[in-house]
Amino acid sequence: MADEPVSLPAALASFTDLWSPRIVTTVNDYDVRIAKVEGEHLWHVHDHTDEFFLVLEGELHIGLREADGERTVVLPKGSVFTVPRGTEHKPYAPVPTAIMMLEPTGTLTVGDHHETVPDHVDATTGHALS
Repeated sequence: MADEPVSLPAALASFTDLWSPRIVTTVNDYDVRIAKVEGEHLWHVHDHTDEFFLVLEGELHIGLREADGERTVVLPKGSVFTVPRGTEHKPYAPVPTAIMMLEPTGTLTVGDHHETVPDHVDATTGHALS
C-alpha cells in the first residue's frame, strides 16, 4: 500500500506496455490496478471473482458471453462496469485507452480459463508501480 498519494496521470506516464497492469495501491485484499490498453485482449473468465473496470481515458468495449447470447457493453471515459464472476468476457479498446481495475490480489489478467494468450497480452497478477 502506498504511504503517499499516487498521481494517476504520473503513474500512467511511468510505463508504455499495453495490457500489462500496474498495481497502484491495495485496499484490504484487493489490488487497484491501472493499465494502458488498445486492440483486443482475449476471451477469458474469472470463476471466483467479479472484475471492476473504470475508464480513465479513451473507450473500452467488453464482449460478454451470457446465457442469452453475446453482447458488448461500451464504456466511454468516466464509465464503470463490473463483469460478474463466471462470465466469459473479452475487453477491446478501439483507441488508446487507460483503465483502472479492482480485483482480489493475485487475480491473473487472463482469468482461470482462457484462449491462447497472444504475445501482446501480459499474463500477470499485476506489476509493481515503478
